[in-house]
Amino acid sequence: MSYEGVGAPLPRKEDDRLMRGRGQYVGDLRLPGMQDVAFVRSPLAHARIRAVHVPEAYRDRVFTAADLDGVLPIRAVSGLPGFKVSEQPVLATGKVRQVGELVAMCVAPTRAEAEDIAAAVVLDLEELPAVHDMLAARAPGSALVHEHWGDNVFLETLVDIGIEGALDAPIKVSRTISTGRQCMAPIEGRGTVVQLDHRLDQLIIHTASQMPHIVRNGLSECLGIEQGRIRIVSPDVGGGFGYKAILLAEDVALAWLALGRGHPVRWLEDRREHLTANANCREHHYRITAYAEWDGTLRGIDCEATVDSGAYSAYPFSACLEAAQVASILPGPYDFPAYRCRTWSVATNKCPILPYRGVARTGVCFALELVLDAVARAAGIAPEAVREKNLVRPEQMPFENITKKHFDSGDYPEALARALKAIDVEAVRTRQRQGEPDGRRIGLGLSIYCEQAAHGTSVYSGWGIPMVPGHEQASARLTPDGGLELRIGAHSHGQGLETTLAQVAHEILGVPVARTRLIHGDTAMTPYSTGSWGSRVMVMAGGAVAAACEELRARALKIGAHLLQAQPEACRFEGGHVVGPSGDVPLEAIAHTWYRRPQDLAPDTDPGGLEVTAGYKPVRDSGTFSYAAHAAVVAVDPELGAVEILDYVIVEDGGTLVNPLVVDGQIYGGLAQGIGTALLEEMRFDGRGQPLASTFADYLLPGAPDVPMARIDHMETPSPYTRFGQKGIGEGGAIAPPAALANAVNDALAPLGVEMLHSPVTPRRIVEAVLAAGKSAATAREDA
Repeated sequence: MSYEGVGAPLPRKEDDRLMRGRGQYVGDLRLPGMQDVAFVRSPLAHARIRAVHVPEAYRDRVFTAADLDGVLPIRAVSGLPGFKVSEQPVLATGKVRQVGELVAMCVAPTRAEAEDIAAAVVLDLEELPAVHDMLAARAPGSALVHEHWGDNVFLETLVDIGIEGALDAPIKVSRTISTGRQCMAPIEGRGTVVQLDHRLDQLIIHTASQMPHIVRNGLSECLGIEQGRIRIVSPDVGGGFGYKAILLAEDVALAWLALGRGHPVRWLEDRREHLTANANCREHHYRITAYAEWDGTLRGIDCEATVDSGAYSAYPFSACLEAAQVASILPGPYDFPAYRCRTWSVATNKCPILPYRGVARTGVCFALELVLDAVARAAGIAPEAVREKNLVRPEQMPFENITKKHFDSGDYPEALARALKAIDVEAVRTRQRQGEPDGRRIGLGLSIYCEQAAHGTSVYSGWGIPMVPGHEQASARLTPDGGLELRIGAHSHGQGLETTLAQVAHEILGVPVARTRLIHGDTAMTPYSTGSWGSRVMVMAGGAVAAACEELRARALKIGAHLLQAQPEACRFEGGHVVGPSGDVPLEAIAHTWYRRPQDLAPDTDPGGLEVTAGYKPVRDSGTFSYAAHAAVVAVDPELGAVEILDYVIVEDGGTLVNPLVVDGQIYGGLAQGIGTALLEEMRFDGRGQPLASTFADYLLPGAPDVPMARIDHMETPSPYTRFGQKGIGEGGAIAPPAALANAVNDALAPLGVEMLHSPVTPRRIVEAVLAAGKSAATAREDA
């Protein structure tokens, strides 16, 4: 291994410009003649549109659905049996189905003027009953989001694998568990700048997107124009998390506007739009039962899971993504013989639900890990004992679990053992028994998850959605002075790809990381890709970069051998040099020869030269499985409901770590988001479907005092299927914290008869649960 190659903990090279304020975001663009757009958005969650009244003075600056002739609605379909298709109009037609839905588009020289025009537009709306509760939405007689469906269910699924064999288990534990709806809250909101290149007759769309090529697909479909007339440029992006992995109605509207008016137009999302209108995530409800023996051995899991998918199916992932995944991934890292799971993706009058860091895994980890602690209490054994009994063993790898998920490698019991040792279980239990002088209660919580990452064709082809990953491609080109340019179709927006992919290239070619440039985020300059999502990029783009660099190395070796007057088989490539029997020649000289002294090349030199595009798929493309064990110690004030995280340990296994420093950054960032999910963040709605948070004064995010200095222990069990043995880890840090922290709170409050089963575990909920438990205990004493 070279110092700068795979495994080197190099600082991220891109941080130098980003930390100095030299990044370039959509909001930084200033184009001649550019005008700003503001939207008239629905103030009601569900209403029929009677009329849109536009003041006569603004007729040429306000556009409604009637003006968008030929623009098709956004359709995110699925081939799964029974899936119902929603059509999301770019500007609302007939009725509105969520607060914040676009009704009219206003354009002016400045955003302030555009907002003034929007304020002058009057909507005549007939309010309809809003569907705000996903469980009530499934009941007969509920108001309908899409009348022609006849119900409010996008998709219902059922997996049943011998659940009857578990029903006679001596332990039967049932819980109703739920997770709150969240916003993603990246530092940079969404944004779009569109201009028409008259020379090329091409729309150039700068948009904060994780998947530029997929956005181009969707725009082409909605606008009815060929993809060659659309160029997507995604510059620096200030956080994605899944929020920037869809086609926006705003993108389509601005593209249509630029085509018609001929001058550049811009829309930048403000925080109120982000919180109230544009997308949420993670609203799940579980009725889950675990069947087990007295020693904690699981006999089976039975679950009914409902996901609030909002009003529309988001392109390209579709509304089925969360709930359908729940059924397949709920078993997690555990091995048991019987399983049943029925899921519903439910339409409500809320904004669409999107995949958010961890996607469905955070919810299923929360439900499963909480019920395992309940099994432990019922059996009278330690929570870790239940997990030790049921985790898949290393000698079983590669392992297919009960839903046919193919685990590539790993040692889950070892990760748990390391976490238990690091957190010092006995010391925590001793402290619990001694009690705290301030009256707070100490709790210890565990959670373990596995994350299927780098999904391939074999996984997504069965879903029938508008996006199926295939061979990931990358281009590698030596410059005339021996530098290296890499081009990928995925996007780097915090993952450190400018550094890590340069390390992959260095491992093969020996080009210094500082002399390697990554070009990405531009459909005119990069190979096609489904983009950055699902912790896929280091496996897929990393493998593609390696493949391209290997082909480039082979070509350089032949040129270098000729320059050394040696046979290629007598030479080797080492440290950026071709080394022969009588000397060596560096890549710089090889590049100089190809570009500037072609007369010195051999007659049979590959005419493709020193630029290569290569594709990559893992040996098995059903995904890699990274995992981690999390252990948390908390102090809970039962009178105030305050939770302090005293200690936090993470033992993670991401296979071969290309850059351990970057991995740590991903895990710490995910932990911060997981703490928000666990203790703070929730987007609530009232009975009319009105969002109850519109600023960060209402929607609480974790700050520095809320995030502990977690201790991370790396295990590296290489995947047998990927180029270097790496696995995806981008989402993992956010998956386990809600379960670990809720279990810790429950452990602390168990003597009071309190069990928290909803995230976030807020101070108010804790105090209410403590008071309710106290009243129940008092009533029981009186009855006795």
